[in-house]
Amino acid sequence: MPKPVVPEERRRRRRPTRGGIVLSEELIVSTALRLLREHGSTGLTARRLGLALDCDPSTLYRYFRGMDDLTLAIGDALIGQALDGWERTGDWRTDLRTIGLRIYAVYVDHPQAAVLTAGRVTGRAHELAADEAVLDVLAGAGFSLPETVRVYHAFIDQTLAFAALDAATLALPSASQRADEEQWQSTYARLPRATHPRIAEAAPLLARRMMHSAYPTALEMLLDSAAARLGGAATSSPAVPVTSAARPRRSR
Repeated sequence: MPKPVVPEERRRRRRPTRGGIVLSEELIVSTALRLLREHGSTGLTARRLGLALDCDPSTLYRYFRGMDDLTLAIGDALIGQALDGWERTGDWRTDLRTIGLRIYAVYVDHPQAAVLTAGRVTGRAHELAADEAVLDVLAGAGFSLPETVRVYHAFIDQTLAFAALDAATLALPSASQRADEEQWQSTYARLPRATHPRIAEAAPLLARRMMHSAYPTALEMLLDSAAARLGGAATSSPAVPVTSAARPRRSR
């Protein structure tokens, strides 16, 4: 049976660890993110966390019911980073585009954590805030309730799916990333027209485009589709370039 989580007010009265560190949920999550970045998902254990925080591993269970509970907190923290500083503009397309690109960028900036958490439902504060914001943007734009839920579902799943896909590539060893990228030149670009006419025709464009994420393009397509269903009055706006941190090179 999992141990009960100690209420926050009781945690604050606890003595510092052997190294003088005062533990908090935020500190544990930030340390876990660092360990994931340095060691990957297999390196995130209670024992390794305890060593990093200079505390007995059992102390962590005063804050989390187990490592799975910590995983959910990590996922929620990523969404919190994406929401930090986000403000509504009143234009639903701009607002959805911005929050989508923000979530995507944070996930690919923490690829190991993204692979671990992108498919999870945390039910925590930041996730709930993001869901409420997206639903409110859509409802405010005039979508009916069924259409609001339909677009919300596609928007959230598309964002997290691309984040998980691109994060998985970034989590690969550098040599594997390079080998995958080189396939577009070593294999695809050399296929004869006689056997693969469409690939041969598209090879130069594929070699350029496949080095970057398709998420910005897919996001614009989704927004175009949503606008058409809303009434067709809105036209496609120019795609907003994604920062280099949010546009990883990837193979597929």
